[in-house]
Amino acid sequence: MYTIITPHQFLRQARKFFKKHPDLKARFGRVLSDLQSDPFQAHLELHPLSGKLEGCYAVSLTHSFRITLTLMISAKEIILLDVGSHDEVYR
Repeated sequence: MYTIITPHQFLRQARKFFKKHPDLKARFGRVLSDLQSDPFQAHLELHPLSGKLEGCYAVSLTHSFRITLTLMISAKEIILLDVGSHDEVYR
């Protein structure tokens, strides 16, 4: 089981995101639950990022929205970084 860490900056970003997309709260909860149990489940579409976000990963919330994160396998920690549209989180 992995520990989910939500820094203050992520929580602020998530509040803004869910004001615009309240319908995605339940889906977000399911994704976090699945990440916590096993981040390598195929439906999460976990993939490494490159460029300025090298070292980070992303998972799909929906086809249009992503969650970026840092995955520390040795410590079994997942640090959430951002949530938003494809273009917003990869900026």
